[in-house]
Amino acid sequence: MRADVIPSTTGLPVTTRAGYGVGDFAVNLFFQSALLFLLFFYTDVAGISAATAASIFLVARIVDAVTDPVMGVIADRTRTRWGRFRPYVIAGGPFLALMAVATFTAPDLSPQGKVIYAYATYILFGIAYTVVSIPYSSLTSALTEEAHERTVLSTYRMAFAMLGGLLVAAMTTPLVAQFGGGAAGFQMTMAVYGVIACVLLAMTFFTTKERKFAHEDVPGLSQIVRALKAGGWPLALLIFAFWMGMMAFTVRSAAIIYYFIYNVGREDLVPVFMVSVAVFNFIGIIIVPFFAKRLGKRATYLLGAFLGCLSGVALYLTPTDQIAVIFVISCIGAIMFAGPTVMAWSMLPDAVDYAELRSGVRADGAIYAATSFFQKMAMAVGGAGAALVLSFTGYVPNAAQSADALGGILFMVALGPVVLFVLGAIAMLFYSLTDDKFSEVSLALAEQRAARLDV
Repeated sequence: MRADVIPSTTGLPVTTRAGYGVGDFAVNLFFQSALLFLLFFYTDVAGISAATAASIFLVARIVDAVTDPVMGVIADRTRTRWGRFRPYVIAGGPFLALMAVATFTAPDLSPQGKVIYAYATYILFGIAYTVVSIPYSSLTSALTEEAHERTVLSTYRMAFAMLGGLLVAAMTTPLVAQFGGGAAGFQMTMAVYGVIACVLLAMTFFTTKERKFAHEDVPGLSQIVRALKAGGWPLALLIFAFWMGMMAFTVRSAAIIYYFIYNVGREDLVPVFMVSVAVFNFIGIIIVPFFAKRLGKRATYLLGAFLGCLSGVALYLTPTDQIAVIFVISCIGAIMFAGPTVMAWSMLPDAVDYAELRSGVRADGAIYAATSFFQKMAMAVGGAGAALVLSFTGYVPNAAQSADALGGILFMVALGPVVLFVLGAIAMLFYSLTDDKFSEVSLALAEQRAARLDV
């Protein structure tokens, strides 16, 4: 076996880890803004009905999901002196920032014109997000092949993602108010986030370097498809778990602002709650590698999912006037759900290596794109589902809500996500690419790459 293809046991520099991580801070400024505030922006600011908003979320996210595999193939076939993925991270930033501002803009148009504008801007926003996020996610396996280092990288990534979410949670409503409130306030807030994101994505570009693979041939479409199939059940189960987790996260995030405005009756607590949950989620992300190193990735995933689901059930049973209890339960749940979040992203590069071993084709972009495709479909269904629950239960913007509407909001915040996470956890019970199995895969893959070089 050649020395240059033996799996490395040397960790990446802290500058590389942090430089990679800040990229997720950047994209989460947009991701979290859309997740937490776009449905509210459509219904209570732009004046679009909940049912129409549901169709916008569904159609735009389906289009967004379809573009993911295309972007994955493009990234896998890209060859530049800066690597396959890094050029898209820096070049796509300004386009993404521009479309985020446009999405949170409510032009003075007819009701039909507003709907058409919302469709167009949200679809383009999704495409811009794909151009950046697919190559960015694929960088994990392009930076290192060592299993624990990938967990560390995913931890940095998730930690910075939570910091981005923390900024959005803490500053969005105050910034909107500072910029005059309403549509203009949201528009200017997105412009501020856009500038920050472009700077951070540039930092990711300049502080990371893609490693060389044993083969650098441009894979054909048939080879990429073969690599996807080679991922087998481990990849399929992992994607399903991603799907369920993202759907749960989407539904709950969209409903939080409604929950505090209408169920709790304390709109002023929205930023406080979001910041509190983000802080404790950040704490959970920091401690996840400790458990993963001792329990393994799958066990850490399942433990976090189980305890997080218990917190969801407890929140559902908590009266809405018990504000302190609501905060405590939600913060505990935020710590627990960090396990599934970090572990899923840490497992995905392992699935990429497994697919390469079985197919002989390196297809990071395609596999990340397939994962993102199902995540986007989950967001489409979750976002549309949240809007439809509002519509079907009789939600009326800016008014006192019926018992049915309040019950629907509570279900989306608490019990609904629990059901979805349970389904994802069941899938992970059958996930076979454990830490010991991956060690075997890693060694076999190193030998396979050495054989290719010797040919």
